[in-house]
Amino acid sequence: MESGVKDHAELAAIFNKDENRVDWHDETLWWVRQKRDKMAHGLPGWEALREAASQIKDNVLSNLSEYLQQFETNAQANGIIVHWAADAKEHNEIVLELLLKNGIRKMVKSKSMLTEECHLNEYLEQQGIDVIDSDLGERIVQLAKEPPSHIVLPCIHKKKEEIGDLFHIHLGTPAGNADPQLLTEAARHHLREVFLTRKAALTGVNFAVAETGEFVVCTNEGNADMGAHLADIHIASMGIEKIIPERKHLGVFLRLLARSATGQPITTYSSHFVKPREGQQLHIIIVDNGRSIQLGREDFRNSLKCIRCGACMNTCPVYRRSGGHSYHTAIAGPIGAILAPNLDMEKYADLPFASTLCGSCSNVCPVKIDIHQQLYKWRQVIVQKGYTTTAKKASMKLMAFTLSSPAAYHTGGKVGRWVLKHAPFAVNNKFNPWFKQRDMPEPPEQSFGEWYNENRKK
Repeated sequence: MESGVKDHAELAAIFNKDENRVDWHDETLWWVRQKRDKMAHGLPGWEALREAASQIKDNVLSNLSEYLQQFETNAQANGIIVHWAADAKEHNEIVLELLLKNGIRKMVKSKSMLTEECHLNEYLEQQGIDVIDSDLGERIVQLAKEPPSHIVLPCIHKKKEEIGDLFHIHLGTPAGNADPQLLTEAARHHLREVFLTRKAALTGVNFAVAETGEFVVCTNEGNADMGAHLADIHIASMGIEKIIPERKHLGVFLRLLARSATGQPITTYSSHFVKPREGQQLHIIIVDNGRSIQLGREDFRNSLKCIRCGACMNTCPVYRRSGGHSYHTAIAGPIGAILAPNLDMEKYADLPFASTLCGSCSNVCPVKIDIHQQLYKWRQVIVQKGYTTTAKKASMKLMAFTLSSPAAYHTGGKVGRWVLKHAPFAVNNKFNPWFKQRDMPEPPEQSFGEWYNENRKK
């Protein structure tokens, strides 16, 4: 971790101070996970769909350059203007150039985790461009001057009363009123004016079809469609991994995406953008931003299969109890903990350790990413590169010595049992992180090894 930057444990401790919020956050996300399970169990061939999606993505990653060039050729034939961006800086500069070239200083934006990754909003605001997020959850965190805490449920960390206060300050709703219907109606009136007056709209891309040169945007609110269809310029931001080979493959991914994300059969709107309407400009920016490096990392390339459903977050016991902001990166949770170190290993060295390695994330992933195994592998890489803390290095060396020496292991066990029995205060104190949230166990009378030696001949 960089000096002065709080790590996951410190940020999680801040979130954990509000125990009621933690319980509510945990229960809400687990409820979403249960909806996902119900949908998955009710769909014949669910595992076959996962396997198909995984294999399609394997094919894409193995032939990525060819599919990207095929997509570019077909998109250009459709009248779409294609741009390539090597990194976040180049992506942001392309967006700004397109806006300024057309004399536009106000833009409406639908949900795009890539633009969060690129910090587009902050960049454009510094250049005097006004950006309004039209996804309701994104708009709420934008008003709160916070990043989203979840890739599908951006304001899942906020209670309706807090949203009511935000809307009272910024949208003029009655003070103290947190009625969801009233707040939603206020948001609709606020965003309606934005849609009607903004000449530029930016959307993300869920899937880009190499065969046809079209791209698909999935929303539940229809805000991407409102922005894109009413604006003179539609800009779509797309990571290079969003490619799928053929249109028929959409049937696999669309059935998996919403079921995994929110427990719906399909997103309310799955909109295909093939060509600009008459008089409109349609641009797509294809962004690398470290993805090629990840593609070249054999142990981590499968993370590029991710379709951003958030299922791994909804099931993760660490994410559910620590909140998305504790990950201090655009994409939180288990998948974010794999992606972030690829961008900056030192800055995000703490994230792969923010996991129990229970494997639940891998079990629910619709494209079968081996998430928990990659987290474990990142830990090894980070330790080898020297990005762990001095305390962690020392403790791991001590643990390695102890576990590799039977004599040290048995002696350590005896010392530990004696301390727990006769001097519990030596471990039951604030200096022991394990003790902060748990009661230390009662010391056993003997170790398993001692018991086995006594009983193996009986």
